[in-house]
Amino acid sequence: MAPLPSLWDYSILIVIRPLFAIAITLSLIFLGWVIAWKLVLAHVPLAQEIRKSLRKKEPVKQKPPTGRLSRFYRAVVNSSSG
Repeated sequence: MAPLPSLWDYSILIVIRPLFAIAITLSLIFLGWVIAWKLVLAHVPLAQEIRKSLRKKEPVKQKPPTGRLSRFYRAVVNSSSG
């Protein structure tokens, strides 16, 4: 007659093996995503735009007003305030 399985055997069967299977599955999915990103997705224009939009943007310096319209509006503001 075969010996009965111990508590350790049941814990391996119920807890450890499923956790190990989930860990292997997630690591394979992650590895596949990294390989796909490096080889293919990094070269797709839509993915490049998304990646650029996620970067932190520095504030853009405002250009000094030069031109007819800015001179006109500056004159209007000066005449209304003075």
